[in-house]
Amino acid sequence: MTAPEQHRFADGGAIPNSRLPVLVYHGVPGIGTPGGCMALFAGNGWLGAWVDGIYPFHHFHSTAHEVLGVVAGSASVTLGGPGGRTFVVAPGDVLVLPAGTGHFNAGADAGLVVVGAYPGGMWCDLRRGDPAERDEVLANIAAVPLPDTDPVHGRGGPLTEAWLPEG
Repeated sequence: MTAPEQHRFADGGAIPNSRLPVLVYHGVPGIGTPGGCMALFAGNGWLGAWVDGIYPFHHFHSTAHEVLGVVAGSASVTLGGPGGRTFVVAPGDVLVLPAGTGHFNAGADAGLVVVGAYPGGMWCDLRRGDPAERDEVLANIAAVPLPDTDPVHGRGGPLTEAWLPEG
């Protein structure tokens, strides 16, 4: 089983982030094509897949967790908002972002192809850190259920151990 890195980001004010860690997988087999990546995620219950890139501005989703699989190309992706950390991602890398986690494409090559999906096909919003929306997004994030499965390994995967309910 591919063990992911775990990274935590503090509340950045405009970008709330999450108490849950971001999971970063490297060298995930079977995601060398958009179809292969989509099939892996869908087979593990992460649906509503799309194929594109990553927005070149700080943003987050308050209504869904998100998985991003890098199929081709490379990018520098900043996680955690403006005060966060930048990661270089390449083919075979998978980022699992809990609701509220800031992300930003800080620079990519022209060949970047990313597949994104959401647990159970949740609907995601797009937030950019408007202070007037803070109470609403915090309530949204608190209401997002934990996924039943890890997008890479399915039931019993590392996500289900790393993302435990508060208690």
